[in-house]
Amino acid sequence: MAMTAPRTLYDKIWDDHVISTREDGTALVFIDRHLIHEVTTPQAFEALRTAGRRVRRPDLVLAVPDHNVPTTDRRAPIADPESRTQLETLLENCREFGIELFAIDAPEQGIVHVIGPEQGFTLPGTTIVCGDSHTSTHGAFGALAFGIGTTEIEHVFATQTLLLKKSRNMAVNVTGSLGFSISAKDVALAITGTIGTAGATGHVIEYRGAVIEALSMEGRMTLCNMSIEAGGRAGLIAPDEKTFAYLKDKPRSPQGAEWEAAVAWWRTLPTDPGAHFDREVTIDGSAIAPLVTWGTSPEDVVPITGTVPAPDSFEEAGKREAAARSLEYMGLTPGTRMEDVPVENIFIGSCTNSRIEDLRVAAAVVKGRQVAGNVRQALVVPGSGLVKRQAEAEGLDQIFTEAGFEWREPGCSMCLGMNPDKVPPGERCASTSNRNFVGRQGPGSRTHLMSPAMAAAAAVTGRLTDVRQLVVR
Repeated sequence: MAMTAPRTLYDKIWDDHVISTREDGTALVFIDRHLIHEVTTPQAFEALRTAGRRVRRPDLVLAVPDHNVPTTDRRAPIADPESRTQLETLLENCREFGIELFAIDAPEQGIVHVIGPEQGFTLPGTTIVCGDSHTSTHGAFGALAFGIGTTEIEHVFATQTLLLKKSRNMAVNVTGSLGFSISAKDVALAITGTIGTAGATGHVIEYRGAVIEALSMEGRMTLCNMSIEAGGRAGLIAPDEKTFAYLKDKPRSPQGAEWEAAVAWWRTLPTDPGAHFDREVTIDGSAIAPLVTWGTSPEDVVPITGTVPAPDSFEEAGKREAAARSLEYMGLTPGTRMEDVPVENIFIGSCTNSRIEDLRVAAAVVKGRQVAGNVRQALVVPGSGLVKRQAEAEGLDQIFTEAGFEWREPGCSMCLGMNPDKVPPGERCASTSNRNFVGRQGPGSRTHLMSPAMAAAAAVTGRLTDVRQLVVR
């Protein structure tokens, strides 16, 4: 019998899901899971309705509102008419097409990329899509997960398949071990800062190495979440014992004999020895410091101990021009110490950093301290109702509120300016979210991306701060 060539994790998932392949290399791929929210689905549902089609596999679809939901009292009417319409439309569409929905008042409601894993809807070896670029989060479980557009959503609704061209394989190896108070968010920012926002274009990234293996499942989700910021089509981490322990007994995980069979198959998924990667990058994990962004792209990162770079320090003319524009928008002067930059807003949340471990780390920094006087709003927004209740059972909400934070209901919140939680024009935000684009957190907002521990440190000092100065080893 002929030996098959060694395959990567991505190769294996791809091969398992290809239905047919055209001469030009385009493949029809089966989709195992479809997550939906209120923002990107209305046109797709309307197209189905117009064509007289149904959703082919409603049992493989799970819906939740998250982008437009207010994070204050859920009993109050939603003031913004556009948000209200989007939420009502999702509810009506799910009823009409027979799709399960965690409504705004459901105990399981939360951010789509938080609820998928915690429900066991996300499983290793599956293909997962959502009309949201940060679907790559689910790659932490060894699932091929990526964002899709409105016409593709309609295609998945109608056929449970997608037409795709296979991406190239890329390995990002993070070696060694992380230093004191260094988190998965710092690893994600280090990778993006190293390879740039186009560094993984056309590739699916597999994160490998001792640092990746040592990360918790929550840390792995944070890392995979930001794959898109480095240009990747998706991010993957091979499933292991941590993956299985996390998924065991989740509401939608396989049970009994099916669980044993699933785990046996999942163990065959990791990349074979000698498998080919089209590109490999290696980063020394022990050299990663707490990182913050200074500009308007996730690749604009420096250590918190560093300074704002000068545009003429960049070799490429395009990068020099981009840096000059970024500094003008951000209101920063080259040479300014990052630790001297004041912040008026704090946001701990988003699909990147709103899970229970994120909240525990932030609460540990905040405990016994007060939000600085120059900070106008400091929000902690749990990623789901389950995270919120667990945090409250552990008393984390009390730590935050006693320090002067606002403890909110689950949702995307201040990650993006699509709900009432916004950063006022010209003000800065220390944010645990994933994007620092112009106007991302509201018109004229200035975003500095960082880890939950670093955002907590900024909250209690009123400026960007090296959290290592505040916590005891």
